[in-house]
Amino acid sequence: MSYFNVIWNFFSSVKLSVVLLLTLAATSVIGTLIPQNRNTEMDFHAYGDFLYRFFSVLDLFNMYHSWWFQLLLLLLCINIIICSMDRLSRTWKIIFVKTPNFHVSRFRQLSDNKTFISRKSPGSLVEHYEPIATKGFGYSRVEKMDKGYCIFAERYRWSRLGVYAVHLSILLLLLGALIGSYHGFEGYVEIAEGDAIDNIHIPNPNGTQPLGFKIRCDDFNVSYYSTGAPSEYRSTLTIIENGKSVMQKDIVVNDPLRYGGISLFQSSFGKLEPTNITLKITRKNTEKVYHQKAKYRQQADLPEEMGNLVIQGYEASYLFNGQNLGETFFGTFTPHNSSPQDLILPYRYPIFDRMRNGDFSVSVTDADFRYYTGLQVTRDPGVGVVYTGFIIMILGCYITFFITHQQICVEVSKHGDNSSVVIAGIANKNHFTMNKKVEKIYNQLKRLEQGDSPSNDP
Repeated sequence: MSYFNVIWNFFSSVKLSVVLLLTLAATSVIGTLIPQNRNTEMDFHAYGDFLYRFFSVLDLFNMYHSWWFQLLLLLLCINIIICSMDRLSRTWKIIFVKTPNFHVSRFRQLSDNKTFISRKSPGSLVEHYEPIATKGFGYSRVEKMDKGYCIFAERYRWSRLGVYAVHLSILLLLLGALIGSYHGFEGYVEIAEGDAIDNIHIPNPNGTQPLGFKIRCDDFNVSYYSTGAPSEYRSTLTIIENGKSVMQKDIVVNDPLRYGGISLFQSSFGKLEPTNITLKITRKNTEKVYHQKAKYRQQADLPEEMGNLVIQGYEASYLFNGQNLGETFFGTFTPHNSSPQDLILPYRYPIFDRMRNGDFSVSVTDADFRYYTGLQVTRDPGVGVVYTGFIIMILGCYITFFITHQQICVEVSKHGDNSSVVIAGIANKNHFTMNKKVEKIYNQLKRLEQGDSPSNDP
């Protein structure tokens, strides 16, 4: 046996298909259990030094883009192609033949045929039986036999190609996945209001992916439920190419912006550190109030030589003794000739600092926050191939399961002074439907024999 035959037999094996499918299923489970494309520090902290290095060597943190996973997909593609080619030659001879071969002996052996006796001669019956027996069939012919005639008809020979359409659809799905893996990307970017970017972060050795155009966040708005949870967040994005604005769109979750084959999905949002903060300082003994601007993370001198204050921290949700104070600023107050004091300044509770029991209290009345929008950015040039594969798969499954290659035979032979009529049908699947078709033709021919008009139902 030649090396070519050995290789051909190896790839045309159904066992290989089963092994490859089980292997892909098992590795997909691994890819589900091990988070994909996370930050390197997160993976190192989660698995430790040894497992991190081991998983990195096997490329398990980016498994679906690894060389060995793509090799499995390629082997499955080759296996499907060769399996199809190996079996298609026999199917081809059945489908694409000008004059199909009908063997009356095959129909005679069937146990579920229908038989009756006619008082007329075979020759006079054929011309009346043929239109009824062949109605709805694409091909038919009448053959003279030793004792009479046989009416042969068939339809849907091409339905045997349904399984190959399914094979083709699987190939297209795999091909689309490979195209997307090699030429596509998926990344993330955060853009502050008013800023523009032209590259994104992706989980590969380079870490960045240029886009070929700029994305500018013109505005960001978020609305909340009464519980405080965000109900909707909306980004106004502008695409800038060659220095010109070419597209603008508001995006929300599940309503992305698409440009140049790249999709921008609303993913997250957050607040950036403010630049300026407005403080309210209240003297306890005189109730005199001062309003003062302060730069975030910069020292501000307080009035009446109270000292200086630095606002140096912020949390969107701060728990204090089990209670959520909401947005809270943190600062350090340094009185003249005294040690620094830590300040907790909840935005919603302006009198909170009075618990400090100092000569004055401080609260934050305003801050010029800017939001940033978090965008999931994807490019998948294989998605058109995948959609085509899905459509062909639906058509292939419909043909495979619901359309049957059917052959019918009505044999009319001399039986003494009468004629024997035998109706039989063969189908490659869905034999129940074929039996109903045989019974229907039988009933129509019987009515014709009794002098009634046959039914015109197809």
